[in-house]
Amino acid sequence: MTRHDNSDAPEESAAPRLRVSGVSVGYGYAPIVRDVSLDVPDGALTVLVGPNGSGKSTLMKAMARVLPVSVGEITLDGRPIQATPTREVARQLALLPQGPIAPEGLRVRELVAQGRFPHQSLLRQWSRRDAEAVDAAMQAADVIQFADRPVSDLSGGQRQRCWIAMVLAQETGILLLDEPTTFLDLKVQVDLMLLLRRIAKEEGRTLVVVLHELNVAAAFADRLVMMKEGRIVADGPVESVFTPSALDEVFGLEANVLRDPASGRPVCVPAVEPAESVAPWLAAQ
Repeated sequence: MTRHDNSDAPEESAAPRLRVSGVSVGYGYAPIVRDVSLDVPDGALTVLVGPNGSGKSTLMKAMARVLPVSVGEITLDGRPIQATPTREVARQLALLPQGPIAPEGLRVRELVAQGRFPHQSLLRQWSRRDAEAVDAAMQAADVIQFADRPVSDLSGGQRQRCWIAMVLAQETGILLLDEPTTFLDLKVQVDLMLLLRRIAKEEGRTLVVVLHELNVAAAFADRLVMMKEGRIVADGPVESVFTPSALDEVFGLEANVLRDPASGRPVCVPAVEPAESVAPWLAAQ
């Protein structure tokens, strides 16, 4: 895959390509995200976590220009994203929403090829460059062996890799993925996150991922953003954000935070009563 060095970003400014400034957004008159500011670091893996209804997906949709903001501004390469033409945004930023569903009978290569649509026009139809981008994306996501199989025939983890291949084929420098590991076994989640981390590290792409599994988020994020009730409560390197006090404040979770001896990454272990403290209760039953 092509390495993205963010050379299209304005040289005169050190500002990140994707910036959220004082944004409020919601559905109708009900704000879900309130006064949120976030500078998305270039070439890194940023993970959003928070309870259900905390505004993670709403914020991501606003960053992808799917939802309009009511207050504040989101900029892409220094330009207001709402004022940027849709096709131009799609050439710079790709979104993988929650639970995408492929049409019945659609084959993997056909699905991945949909990522090339932003590069098509009346004057530019399908080309060898498009075919090469699709093959490279399938190779990167390790689904090339399924190219001619219907997407519906694959396992959950394999299908997710196909969707990730589709957004890779879009060849954007920024990828937004909303809960790409939901309902997958832990091993499959880890494999997918290893793929996403490699995309950020080796290809220089900027990734923003919404996750539910806290320890998976802590294991792979370069930057961790915790949200609650539409606001950012904690934001920064994993080591400074993934703390017992933050987990309690955001999730109401009493937990101990330990260090993985191999990676040094934090791991949360829910606080439970010692076995002896519940023994009398069990004996009385």
